[in-house]
Amino acid sequence: MPFRLWFQAPRRVLVLFVTITLVPTAALGWLGWWTFKQNRALDKQRDMEGLELLADRVSGALDRALADLQGRLDSPPTSLPEDTILLSAGPEELEATPAGRLVYYPVAPAGVEPPTAGFAAADELELRRKDPAAAISLLRKQVENGDASVRAGALLRLGRNEKKLGRHAEALAAYSELERLGQVRVEGLPAEMAAREARCRLYEQAGRVKELAAEAAVLHAGLRAGRWRIARATWQFHVGEAARWMSPPVPAPADADQLALAAAAEWVYQRWQADRNSEGRRFLTLEGRPVMVVWRATAARLHAAAAGPRAVNAALNPVVRDPGVSIALSDAAGLPVLGRPATHPRVHVVRVAAESGLPWTLHVVRTDPASPSAQSRFLVAGGAVLALLLVGGGYFVFRAMIREMAVAQLQSDFVSAVSHEFRSPLTSIRQLSHLLASGRVPDDDQRGRVYGALVRESERLHTLVESLLDFGRMEAGSLRYRLEPLDAVPLVTEVIEAFRLNPAALGYDIRLRVEPGVPRVAADREALGRALWNLLDNAVKYSPGNKDIVVEVAGQDSGVAIRVRDRGTGIPGSQHGEIFKKFVRGNPASAVKGTGIGLAMVEHIVRGHRGRILLESEPGKGSTFTIWLPTERRP
Repeated sequence: MPFRLWFQAPRRVLVLFVTITLVPTAALGWLGWWTFKQNRALDKQRDMEGLELLADRVSGALDRALADLQGRLDSPPTSLPEDTILLSAGPEELEATPAGRLVYYPVAPAGVEPPTAGFAAADELELRRKDPAAAISLLRKQVENGDASVRAGALLRLGRNEKKLGRHAEALAAYSELERLGQVRVEGLPAEMAAREARCRLYEQAGRVKELAAEAAVLHAGLRAGRWRIARATWQFHVGEAARWMSPPVPAPADADQLALAAAAEWVYQRWQADRNSEGRRFLTLEGRPVMVVWRATAARLHAAAAGPRAVNAALNPVVRDPGVSIALSDAAGLPVLGRPATHPRVHVVRVAAESGLPWTLHVVRTDPASPSAQSRFLVAGGAVLALLLVGGGYFVFRAMIREMAVAQLQSDFVSAVSHEFRSPLTSIRQLSHLLASGRVPDDDQRGRVYGALVRESERLHTLVESLLDFGRMEAGSLRYRLEPLDAVPLVTEVIEAFRLNPAALGYDIRLRVEPGVPRVAADREALGRALWNLLDNAVKYSPGNKDIVVEVAGQDSGVAIRVRDRGTGIPGSQHGEIFKKFVRGNPASAVKGTGIGLAMVEHIVRGHRGRILLESEPGKGSTFTIWLPTERRP
């Protein structure tokens, strides 16, 4: 299409529509987007300021948590949070309150153990002379000793020698008696713990897997619960052995929070050993977890308190209540201490140790999706509504204008076609009347032919006028159909016979095919006949090369189908929905006479009968129009 045709009507209307509608809409959209971005930037700035304030509050909360922990040194409470301990140590003792929260202790209690010289003879028989039986005889006498520490040493050696002789029942009995001695120290271990470990080794040697797993589970649980006061190295070795004996083996000896709390107690005790007169408070990262430690020490006494990761979280929870905000702490190497910094936060505030006064880098991040402020939402909604109104209004105006212009064009074509249709009979009538008036028809025979031509042209003109008037009444809704029971076959036969006498149908072979058992329909006889006549007339107009026309009447889908099939030019698929509109004629319309209202009348009549009109057509293969009407409704 040449470019210049784009600016001819009606395309210049499109240009006008773009100019007065889309350009302002684009400007409005750009202004709205710019305003929205500005508001989003303000929202982000407000979020940043909020996180800066929250970072200050977090630093203050952690500082207050240290102060609260320090206050416990002056007035020890009756109960402590589950992640907090108090330490009291002197030259000869160390106490942790409450008991059982430390999995291991900074130092093991010295305890009172019998001198090994008392067991020298028994050890000589067992270890050097390889005579466990003789050693057992000596040890049985020492088991009766009134000193608990002596009995513990004797029972441990007695069980070991019984095991060497293969007398497992006697060895287990010795270990059970040893277990009842509780915290009495034997070979650096509490008697109860030493007895359980000895039983595990006996079960392992004997291959008694179930008993070994059960005893190891009890030993492991006791070690994790801090049941026995032992040092770090001892605890690590024995908890590893217990984990190895369990079935299945336990990969981790204890959770990191427990280890962090025990490491905090060890750290503060070692500091007291290095500096006997000091006090302070400190945040530490131990075992990869944050802990708080406060202490007050003199040369004779240490008072300290330690709180683990759960206490740190408890201090932060009242401050960080927004579910969209998370707190993370990382050490100097960037490794996570508490939480884990988000990889793609929306807003991120970082406070290094020099700024926060903490030994960690503080990360305060907002990870929830951006939520526009009320002002931003109002701007977006208002802009969207204005744009929608502008575009929608412009579209409907443009569509109405295009429709009006299309209707005007159709009406112009209709007037041209009707004028042509009127001109032909009027011209004929005028010429024939002039011949009669001038006396140029000499005899009666010729005058009779002229009179007949006048009658035919008058009837043609009358039919055209009636068609236009009937279509006008249909459009205005003033035409009412009188539906009555009707046998379609006689009506179709009658219309075909009458149409064959039409001069336009001369030379056409119009055949009727009727299936048996066609039901009756409720129809207006005159209107249905006119619809069929229009279809036949349409078939004749568009079948100049093939003069075979078939009309079929058959029952179909609880109704009656009347088909008119021709082998004419056919109709492209793109025009199937258009040709039933008023003033529209199928291609090639320029070579065919007509007003463009015939098929529109057919569709109007069929819809008035609660039926439908169907079309099957391909260019070059002809067309089939089908009128389907429902059967008569019986009361």
